[in-house]
Amino acid sequence: MKIGVSTYSLYRPIHEGKITVLEAIGKIAEMGGEHVEIVPVGYTLTDNPELVDQIVAKAKEVGIDISNYAIGANFALDSEDEVVKEIERVKKEVDIAARLGVKLMRHDVASRSDISIKQFNSEVGRLAEACRQIADYAAQYGITTSVENHGYYIQASDRVQTLVEAVDRSNFKTTLDVGNFMCVDEDPVIAVRKNLPYASIVHIKDFYLRPASQNPGEGWFTTAGGNYLRGAIAGHGDINLRESIRLIKESGYDGYLSIEFEGMEDAYQGTRIGLENVKRFWDEA
Repeated sequence: MKIGVSTYSLYRPIHEGKITVLEAIGKIAEMGGEHVEIVPVGYTLTDNPELVDQIVAKAKEVGIDISNYAIGANFALDSEDEVVKEIERVKKEVDIAARLGVKLMRHDVASRSDISIKQFNSEVGRLAEACRQIADYAAQYGITTSVENHGYYIQASDRVQTLVEAVDRSNFKTTLDVGNFMCVDEDPVIAVRKNLPYASIVHIKDFYLRPASQNPGEGWFTTAGGNYLRGAIAGHGDINLRESIRLIKESGYDGYLSIEFEGMEDAYQGTRIGLENVKRFWDEA
């Protein structure tokens, strides 16, 4: 088991041009991260093989793994031609993952304004077929693809399980984000326990939670049920991270834990403190 950091945690300084992704990898290693998860937000790896190779070289230089490659995707499109084009685009991203040398890759599956269970049930088979094609393509590289529980539509634990079971491939699992279940008003600890058997990699995230009747104002966003959330340093928020981490450890999970910080605090400080907390929680579990 290795504890590290997603480059998404340093999205703000990367997006603002204060650091490059290569410098971010160095900073993650300095913080004590044992791996880096590559999430191309604020930069792109598409048609940029030189940067891909530089990332591989930088991770090797600072002595940390590249754990996972995470990208956006959407197969909930209006026409079959659009779906085919999206599948082919994601396959090219699988090629990038292979060049990075990772064995894990997360791609999004669907985004809709109608997030009802009726809508999900009506198209889960179609979405599963797209994921199946990506997983089958990734198999040639020994890569396991995954869906993350985020984006409201495929976020609840039962919907994630339904999709994974429908895809029915041993190399298609879930990127299990311990915090994101709260976005659809699901108890994070219970949801983690339910979906742990399907996890290929685990994201550690924390949120502050306020009820719908107590709008805290700027900096917060709403859950599917109208409650309010704000990103927190791992271990500082309202999620029972200690119990989730205890469950993960008890399950025998031996993969990567990846810190995803998206709070309002300084990105470096928030990421470093969260990383230190998660290491401590793991040791105490």
